[in-house]
Amino acid sequence: MTASLKSAWRRSVLIACVFALAPAARASVDDAQSFALQAAEPYVKEGFQVREDYWGGDLAAGEKKAVRQQLFKGNEYWFWLGTEVEAAKVSVHVYDSEGKLVEQPDGWQKGHFAAAHVIPKNTGSYFVIVEIEQSPEERTHWALVYGFR
Repeated sequence: MTASLKSAWRRSVLIACVFALAPAARASVDDAQSFALQAAEPYVKEGFQVREDYWGGDLAAGEKKAVRQQLFKGNEYWFWLGTEVEAAKVSVHVYDSEGKLVEQPDGWQKGHFAAAHVIPKNTGSYFVIVEIEQSPEERTHWALVYGFR
């Protein structure tokens, strides 16, 4: 192989590697938010209004994050968690200020989506706990959105 052919071959391999890694490098909390919003879609049809604000970040497998949220008696809430890592398993749970689990039994977890349903008995601060239970990635982006009616 001539020197110029070897150089062209190396450049081709380098470019191929960059493009192969590009989707992973572009993954973000915004991607995770898209999946969280996707989980919310059926509930919007049932009259839930999804708030524009959301929480997000990245966690290692087994790591949890607590998010504090003011909830109001008389409203009904859903919290939807999503990640772009399809092989991940995530969960979301809601606790009151005394640490008591307060979500309804119809919450669910389906791979890289999870949801918790809350009808608060009292107005106050609640804690939404998100967890990356399993993931093939070292750090997994997540996003949590919520809606009410």
